[in-house]
Amino acid sequence: MIEKHIIIEDIDPVTLYGVNNCNLQIIKAMYPKLRIVARGNVMHVMGDELEMCAFGEHITKLQSHCLKFNSLSEEELLQILHGEKTRKDGNEGVIVYSVTGKPIMARSQNQQRLVQAYMENDMVFAVGPAGSGKTYTSIALAVRALKNKEIRKIILSRPAVEAGEKLGFLPGDMKDKIDPYLQPLYDALEDMIPTQKLREMMEQNIIQIAPLAFMRGRTLNDAVVILDEAQNTTGAQIKMFLTRMGMGTKMIITGDVTQIDLPQHIRSGLTEALHILHNVPGIGFIHMDRRDIVRHRLVTRIVDAYEKEASKNHDKNKQTTKEEYS
Repeated sequence: MIEKHIIIEDIDPVTLYGVNNCNLQIIKAMYPKLRIVARGNVMHVMGDELEMCAFGEHITKLQSHCLKFNSLSEEELLQILHGEKTRKDGNEGVIVYSVTGKPIMARSQNQQRLVQAYMENDMVFAVGPAGSGKTYTSIALAVRALKNKEIRKIILSRPAVEAGEKLGFLPGDMKDKIDPYLQPLYDALEDMIPTQKLREMMEQNIIQIAPLAFMRGRTLNDAVVILDEAQNTTGAQIKMFLTRMGMGTKMIITGDVTQIDLPQHIRSGLTEALHILHNVPGIGFIHMDRRDIVRHRLVTRIVDAYEKEASKNHDKNKQTTKEEYS
């Protein structure tokens, strides 16, 4: 008789054990020659050596399944214990699974191009209107890379620029003051990583969310680094950010050039970078449009209406200029 301690890592133990330990009871029934006691993320196992080996292999497979899919049903548990593939194993095109087990995948042609560009390049610019999935898809790619241990950390950044209104002097410490600007990034992460695990990763700096100003002086290695809302950077800011890139790192820069919140006399760093870097090898460029919008159908109509109005104003300005010179 031997004794072994197995530590459940990278996942919430509740996902493995099941609600009210229902999965754990099934596992115990499958191994009657073992005495299994689970406390938190540690499983104490005592019993037959051969059965212990089989048990260890199955627990490793179950942990991998939980890590990948964020869920483990009784049906899937039994299939894995019997050496069978689950239905989810056959799903193609899935980037990562949400905390509820829902598959997250590219939902439009340009989102698929973004996934492909990420695989082929170390730096990708994804430009498009609100709701086109550029940020959400980018974060899903980063979470997948982290789960697959291709990188050691995820770094998400945004310029702290107010969208029209003045927020004034926000209360609290530095984190409290910058969190409102970074909330969309938290929202996406909370969809893909269980709350407790996400909190642990942020405390350990495995996942870092910071305003753009905090990037200065850093060299970012072995990471996926995402700059969101890049249209609100200046030329100097985006150059500073792009040159933080270290070894084993991929960068994704997202933005919408129709929603620039900078003062009118300041040129967007994103539009400047798109112009300067368009022929640089190793950089991918994805331009999304209203067909990629995956929010409420009204978002597409709103974007269309604003584009038509902008086009109308542009034509009117051209005509006025023409009349002035004639």
